[in-house]
Amino acid sequence: MSAEIMPYVVAGAMAGGFINGLAGFGTALFALGFFLVVLPPFQAVAMLVVLSVITGLQGLWIVRAAIRQNTRRLARFLLPGLAGIPIGVMILSVIDASTLKIVVASMLLLYGGYFTLRARLPRFERATPFWDMLVGFLGGILGGAASLSGALPMMWCTLRPWPKQETRAVLQPFNVAVLAVTTILLALKGAYTRETLIYLAIAIPAALLAAQIGITVFKRLSDTAFRRLLILMTFVSGLVLMLRAVL
Repeated sequence: MSAEIMPYVVAGAMAGGFINGLAGFGTALFALGFFLVVLPPFQAVAMLVVLSVITGLQGLWIVRAAIRQNTRRLARFLLPGLAGIPIGVMILSVIDASTLKIVVASMLLLYGGYFTLRARLPRFERATPFWDMLVGFLGGILGGAASLSGALPMMWCTLRPWPKQETRAVLQPFNVAVLAVTTILLALKGAYTRETLIYLAIAIPAALLAAQIGITVFKRLSDTAFRRLLILMTFVSGLVLMLRAVL
């Protein structure tokens, strides 16, 4: 690794790790901009999914009790989501990924912008197992087609007045599982070369340290503040995705 590449790899790993520790997702959103300056896209994505999974495991630990208490809810999202991944991969061969990203980015911008400006957040309280399964399934399809597995679950969870631990107990395991599958697929394609593994050996400690800082901030947030953070992240995700798709 050259001296020019190292600062970008470390900065990207720390930015992605911090937001993952804070919100339970968003590693790629904050790290990819750093990585793409010095790394080719395929290598950058291969690193990001590993960092997302590893930092996500720390986040899973802090909400382990909420996961155990809501295993059926998580299963309603996760199992259909995993089933949707191969369908998304097949759809990718007939649908332009850039167009799909613009459509999803528009949804995120409208949703995030609308609820960011609202003084009161929605409270959709009744149980909706069918819709939970549908959101998870569509999230898996978007993950396979455009690496956007978290977009719909994030939007759906912000509608629910769940405590922050319960919200994270859905989002984080969902993203970790989907990205773990992605990591395996990339490994089968030979993504993890000796050079990439060296970069990861440097990036992982930085990401883990930053994730701990993010987790510390997460513990200090109220449930309402965490929901507002997710809505803001929805808007920012849409903005970044739109800029990347257009530019």
